[in-house]
Amino acid sequence: MYLLLLAIIYLAFISLGLPDSLVGAGWPVMHEDLGVPVSYAGGITFIIAVGTIISSLASERLTRRFGAGLVTAVSVAMTAAALLGFSVATHYWMLCLWAIPYGLGAGAVDAALNNYVALHYTARHMNWLHSFWGVGASISPFVMSLALSANGNWPAAYRAIGLLQIGLTAVLLASLPLWRRIAAIRPGDGAQAAEAADGAEPDGTAEAASVVDGGRAAQTHVSLLAALRIPGVPSVLLAFFAYCAFEQTAMLWGATFFVSDRGFEASSAASFGALFVLGLTAGRFLCGFFADRVGDRALIRGGFLLGAVGALLVALPLGAVSFMGFALAGVGAAPVYPAIIHSTPENFGRRNSQAIIGIQMAAAYTGTTIMPPLFGIISGRVGLWLLPFYLLALALLGLAMTERLNGLKRS
Repeated sequence: MYLLLLAIIYLAFISLGLPDSLVGAGWPVMHEDLGVPVSYAGGITFIIAVGTIISSLASERLTRRFGAGLVTAVSVAMTAAALLGFSVATHYWMLCLWAIPYGLGAGAVDAALNNYVALHYTARHMNWLHSFWGVGASISPFVMSLALSANGNWPAAYRAIGLLQIGLTAVLLASLPLWRRIAAIRPGDGAQAAEAADGAEPDGTAEAASVVDGGRAAQTHVSLLAALRIPGVPSVLLAFFAYCAFEQTAMLWGATFFVSDRGFEASSAASFGALFVLGLTAGRFLCGFFADRVGDRALIRGGFLLGAVGALLVALPLGAVSFMGFALAGVGAAPVYPAIIHSTPENFGRRNSQAIIGIQMAAAYTGTTIMPPLFGIISGRVGLWLLPFYLLALALLGLAMTERLNGLKRS
């Protein structure tokens, strides 16, 4: 029963990843059909990210009132409705309107599920969980590529992913009795049993007991100001900001970069842009096998360094090398997000983890809100050739902040 719950959490992360690559993959054609400048992609992602920030900050209250199972199912349903709305949009303002439920649906479950896994499961599960997000994010660009190959029919891609999300919503709704059954068990027991059944060391304690569905976490409330005063928290927030800006900028502008700066066809560029997400997904899957042995700090350090190397390779005016660099940047980015989340209880204490992970989610979405549109504005004046150097600066910022955090923990 408990492993089945974990499988459902994995399924939820597939659904979270499905919409994330669609806008970037289809935008080279979408902006022409809608008659807007290429830089307007940043406006859509800004609205999505603001909605995600709002829903992530509200997730604790929503989960306490309605239960994680219902919140997850409704969130996926909202995303499905938004995608179907995109598929019938004929004007840019329509995309902006549908971006509101798009963002609200994406963020409601993120902080709660990430904290639950960080407290109760080992690093391998955290990496594999986010690898399943990458599975969803990897599917979308190929669906868009197929749709663009068929006479540039980008609405068909949104329609297909929207219908798939409806199917996932049905599965999640069918699983609600399971969430209610586990809710009747003392919080924390389910996760411990799942880890034991999986052959891993149980990682739940009475102090860190968390909710699976509907209850309250057995932790003292930590205010925002109190969390920000904890040594190292500002550094990890900046690192998370930089990482998520790196990831989202690469996903949003990769295909457009290959079309406008390197001269490839839009349908081919959509597939090339997916190389980052494929590297991200494969990297997280592989990291799951050795994450417990290597440790979170080494994964974060190595990830930022490899992401920086990948960005430098993208800058080279060689087609095959640029593609390899884009994939390598994805592989490097792979362990950073899950490792930062998983290390939060160790770095700042289990009692503080829920509050800090919630703030980390807000910092992450702030990065995805500000930095990709900012690149759109800058590249509109300077040129899309700037993309790899922009990514390099973000990777180095993330590396510097995490090394500063490590220094504080050693002192």
